[in-house]
Amino acid sequence: MSCGCKTSGDSAHSCGPKKTASGCENVNTCGNSYKLSVFDWLSNINNPAPNRCDLVEVRFKNDRKSFYKNVNNIPLHIGSVVTVESSPGHDVGVVSLTGELVKIQMKKKRFSEESALKIYRQSNQKDIEVWQEVRKKEDTVKIEARKIAHRLGLEMKVTDVEYQGDASKVTFYYTADNRIDFRQLIKDYAAAFRTKIDMKQIGFRQEAAKVGGIGSCGRELCCSTWLTDFRSVNTNVARYQQLSINPQKLAGQCGKLKCCLNYELDSYLDALHDFPPSSTILETEKGRAFCIKIDVFKKKMWFAYVDSSIAWYDFDIDLVKKLISKNKRGEKALPLEELKQPDPSFQSIDLIQENNVDRFEKKKSRNRNNNKPNNNNSQQNQGQRKNRPDRSENPNSQTGNRQPRPQQTQQKVQKAQTEKTEVNDSADKKPAKKNFKKKYPPKKDRNA
Repeated sequence: MSCGCKTSGDSAHSCGPKKTASGCENVNTCGNSYKLSVFDWLSNINNPAPNRCDLVEVRFKNDRKSFYKNVNNIPLHIGSVVTVESSPGHDVGVVSLTGELVKIQMKKKRFSEESALKIYRQSNQKDIEVWQEVRKKEDTVKIEARKIAHRLGLEMKVTDVEYQGDASKVTFYYTADNRIDFRQLIKDYAAAFRTKIDMKQIGFRQEAAKVGGIGSCGRELCCSTWLTDFRSVNTNVARYQQLSINPQKLAGQCGKLKCCLNYELDSYLDALHDFPPSSTILETEKGRAFCIKIDVFKKKMWFAYVDSSIAWYDFDIDLVKKLISKNKRGEKALPLEELKQPDPSFQSIDLIQENNVDRFEKKKSRNRNNNKPNNNNSQQNQGQRKNRPDRSENPNSQTGNRQPRPQQTQQKVQKAQTEKTEVNDSADKKPAKKNFKKKYPPKKDRNA
């Protein structure tokens, strides 16, 4: 299993007891690039050929890989640390692939078997210790190399430093816009670091792959995770996809156009085959019209008159093709206003009412309308109130002390006034006293 440390990129490596919470204590023996990890899908299949493949793929720091011959028939597996041939001296790397898949990789990268170097041995403890010591010095050497380049006034940036396994050579990876004169720089580097110096220029995309980072999509950069083939990206790719030429949005961490613009380019090119050319000019009765905009998804083209380009008219590509064929026959098309068909109106229903700002006010107005009594019900209530006995003279009743609420409308106030007049009329007739006597008769004196 993988150790899970920052330098892990091998699915077959196991740190064993040296694994800690902060990572693998065995410094950089796992490699340091996730995109260099390889899945051997033929590992559980026996080779039917009698002769086993003796070629091995070995990876080193960053994205550097090479192929070697296992001339001594050493039993190797993915994750084995080996000492390989180099010029001068030897180098130390990690086996990333074995078996028949190595031949496929060599054919893909056009690597000949004759140019493959040989593997000396599996790295012993001394080789690994020397390798780890020089790998620890790389950061300090990189800072010192930048200071020397800045002192000489060279317009370059030292991106990364890689020591060989036996510390006999150090490679400086740098980026520069112009050509650099290294004669004095190499002399100063050799005097400061006491080893053989090798300078290697890389592009800005390779620099971003080595440094790493987070893209505008929120994910880790493709170049630092899985992308190994850097294709050229130009502004025509953005034009094919109908994107605005905005350098701030189209540029990545490296300052160049984003590599992901090439991902969907083939789909756009296939869709644009059905479209007439964007330089199409239509001859109409009102004048000449030219294409302003293209919508690949809706398959529409926008046209406007040459004299007045304020009004735009969109048409399907099928109609545009018919108009082009009509112009080729020498006939002029109708004006764009007459050719424009009204768009079908689709009435959308907002079930949640999220787009309605006044949705809370409507609920209040509905409640107010529900509280208002109907005319028929009010007439029935008035009739019932007339037939009811008058309780205005009842001392226990408190209807006379009630006051209308301030929230009542004028209609309710008028109704209350009419009810009071009716109650006063009924009080003049004095039916309440009879009901009072019947309901509460006087007590008789038994001693009388």
